[in-house]
Amino acid sequence: MSLSAEGLRPDAPLDELAADKAATLLEQLAKIIAYHDSRYHATDERIEPEVSDAEYDALVRLNTEVETAFPALIRSDSPSRRVGVAVSSQFAKITHAVPMLSLGNAFDEEDLFDFTARIRRFLALKEGSPIEMTAEPKIDGLSLSLRYEGGKLVHAATRGDGTIGEDVTENVRTISEIPSTLPAKLPPVFEVRGEVYMQRSDFDALNTEQEKQGGKIFANPRNAAAGALRQKDARITASRNLRFFAYAVGALSDAVSDTHKGFLDVLSAAGFSVNPLTVLCQDEAELIAHYQQIADARPHLDYDIDGVVYKVNRHDWQKRLGQVSRAPRWAIAHKFPAEQAETILRDIEIQVGRTGALTPVARLQPVLVGGVTVSNATLHNEDEIRRKDIRIGDHVILQRAGDVIPQIVRVRTEKRPEDSVEYVFPDHCPICGHAAIRPEGEAVRRCTGGFECEAQRRERLKHFVSRDAMDIDGLGSQLIDLFYDKGWIKTPADIFRLPERRDEIANLERMGEKSAANLVTAINAVREIGLEKLIFGLGIRQIGQATAKLLATRYQSLDALMKACINARDNAHPDYQELIAIDQIGASVTDDLIRFFSEPQTASMIANLLIQTTPIPPEAPVQDSPVSGKTIVFTGTLEQMSRSEAKAQAEKMGAKVSGAVSAKTDILVAGPGAGSKLKKAETLEIEILSEEDWLSLTSR
Repeated sequence: MSLSAEGLRPDAPLDELAADKAATLLEQLAKIIAYHDSRYHATDERIEPEVSDAEYDALVRLNTEVETAFPALIRSDSPSRRVGVAVSSQFAKITHAVPMLSLGNAFDEEDLFDFTARIRRFLALKEGSPIEMTAEPKIDGLSLSLRYEGGKLVHAATRGDGTIGEDVTENVRTISEIPSTLPAKLPPVFEVRGEVYMQRSDFDALNTEQEKQGGKIFANPRNAAAGALRQKDARITASRNLRFFAYAVGALSDAVSDTHKGFLDVLSAAGFSVNPLTVLCQDEAELIAHYQQIADARPHLDYDIDGVVYKVNRHDWQKRLGQVSRAPRWAIAHKFPAEQAETILRDIEIQVGRTGALTPVARLQPVLVGGVTVSNATLHNEDEIRRKDIRIGDHVILQRAGDVIPQIVRVRTEKRPEDSVEYVFPDHCPICGHAAIRPEGEAVRRCTGGFECEAQRRERLKHFVSRDAMDIDGLGSQLIDLFYDKGWIKTPADIFRLPERRDEIANLERMGEKSAANLVTAINAVREIGLEKLIFGLGIRQIGQATAKLLATRYQSLDALMKACINARDNAHPDYQELIAIDQIGASVTDDLIRFFSEPQTASMIANLLIQTTPIPPEAPVQDSPVSGKTIVFTGTLEQMSRSEAKAQAEKMGAKVSGAVSAKTDILVAGPGAGSKLKKAETLEIEILSEEDWLSLTSR
């Protein structure tokens, strides 16, 4: 999944976009960004990112722009409200005493000046008044929190989703740069945040040894470091020679400094490695100058960095500034521009996804870009190829801003061969031969083969077993391809017949009795599953997790949903009007639902699936509660329940929960610490309730 922000951005200005189109776009962005987050933070070292930092950042920026234009449509699973990803089941969980936040990004000097201007406005400082900040390299590694009690390391946790991380304490004890004990003068509770990384020289040595042993060759130091830290066997972690830079404070029982720089000095005195390129700057000019110094030094460093982090130095100012969504107001990451290289485009391969999308991929003459050998690049869609006039045989300039597949920036037309011909994008599926059409207003051409297209069948099966769908542990892409090639699975229902082949599975290479038994257990465990997961698992275009839940709540069964969608082929039928009236559905999503359930094989596929599974419908929301049909926003600190509990309670009672206040908001529930949302609600004369008022209202 590598859809670009450019490919998703509507032709019309965002503020002129129809609400249903905006909702659909936000759903797509939430899903795409979550997918790329899961690969970047993957616990499996075999899984690598698919997009560059620049491409990822562009997706996040587009999401922010749409949310700014449509604040009432901000989703509960919005990337702007999320940090990292959920922790892996193979590790114990640790709840961070202080959340581990992400950072906002600056991409040029203008972004930096906007950042400092926001700080001055928030703190009521005069324009141009000095703001003392630190500037330190942004290490491209894995975030880690270390908690010491009584001077002893008691646990170490990855960032995880920002609130809950993975317990990697035993592995961390093998890292020589992390002290196991601290000086007695430090506070009883002393929590340190920093970055685990692998030096380039150690990375090269590791890959050389892996090649000798016939093992996996790692794509980059970050991937190798992440895999090493998450090993079940700490001896493997110890053999990878990981390093650690300390750079932030977590929970402290007593303060040790009034400033960030002072805290870094305390860390250094306590035996932690603090990056020597960290300096204290008095104004923007000094920040920019040091940014350039670090950029110049970057090629000569023995570790990867992807920018410079600026932090307000005074801790009291940091506390006043607080945070917005998933990032602090007092810090920002100034990212480096993408690295580039030149190579030759050998071929263009068309890949077909589960929704039939034809995605072009450039096959390149391998070239070293930023320390990584690259042989593939994304081309996004046919418009991208036409706009840049990309042709097979061209000399192309690649751009790499991270440790992943880059993009083609431009073509060296002056080096183009004389016999070069313009690339013609196929109008038929290269897999099944069905027509590939491009709907008006869309950037993507799609195969019309549906279930008859082998590529779509494979990708739909992979989606069906994925974590957010059926979540069948141990049944990944490679096994799906293997079972498909053997003819064992062609439809989702076939997956539930795999237990009948347990002995055959056990005899497969790299499987065995235990793996086969675990797979059978995992399959049988999901025969009873939430209806919303089953709907999402079908892989219907534009149907994300949130929309699947809406449909499951409304129709309560797969049969009822299918019947309604078939009836809706007639736009005059009441079922059509009911579908498009569902919040966040609209005409575009309805059309995709109708198209899916009208495919000839859908009815038999679902009938067979329901023989093997028992979908459990969600509890239908209350229709006559005091908040039925109302839009609720929660802000501030809730003291008697968590935000998740409050949201679940509101939705159960038939309300819609939004993350932003707008004219469509009916009730704002404000706890202690409520800020801008409360002020906006007062301006719009929206009903404001305290947490006590809310509990009283919902207990009627």
